[in-house]
Amino acid sequence: MSSGPLGLLQGGLPGLIAFVLLAATLVLAIGLHEYAHALAADLQGDRLPRAMGRLTLNPLRHLDPLGTVLILIAGFGWGKPVEFRPEALSSRRFGAAIVALAGPMMNVVLAIIGAFLYRLSLLGPDLAFLDLFLEQFIVINALLAVFNLIPVPPLDGSRLLTIFLPPGKQGIIYFLDRYGFLIILAVVFLGPRTLFDPLVNFVLRIVAGLTGLTYFPS
Repeated sequence: MSSGPLGLLQGGLPGLIAFVLLAATLVLAIGLHEYAHALAADLQGDRLPRAMGRLTLNPLRHLDPLGTVLILIAGFGWGKPVEFRPEALSSRRFGAAIVALAGPMMNVVLAIIGAFLYRLSLLGPDLAFLDLFLEQFIVINALLAVFNLIPVPPLDGSRLLTIFLPPGKQGIIYFLDRYGFLIILAVVFLGPRTLFDPLVNFVLRIVAGLTGLTYFPS
């Protein structure tokens, strides 16, 4: 394992190639994350995501303009949230939670696929750009899975909090709705390594165990 998943993203090829690979990785990971939300809603009977053109594997249909600009400028960003109707889902109680979980679970599946491909790449010729892409793909998807489960709006974990929080504690949701964006900024800029590295490394260990990898090079 590397010393930390966030540190891994800083290694590898320098310059334009590394930047392009990072941007491509983020676009794929975020786009497929949003597609999973749309698919989960559609499978439960809500046709709104389909009508809005979100039931597609084309990651470009899932990009948010500002989030995409930040991907290109800062190396991080977000996708366009998938709109759905909780009342149209087959399960009124757990339907929204299933839709919310679909995104992070897609990122876990993508990390596993990336790890399988990485293992295969180790058997072939040494291609630095391919290794870097797959390393970043694995780590970013693990990071997105963990990050999106934070129970703060508008992240996916807030849906789970809404479903399972006792009625007497719903005031917490209103507080988080009001200050959620500031909380997320504080989490991202003040303590990502101490908060995320242990959880992301836990996901990476699971991915490595499932795919037979013994390490992720730093």
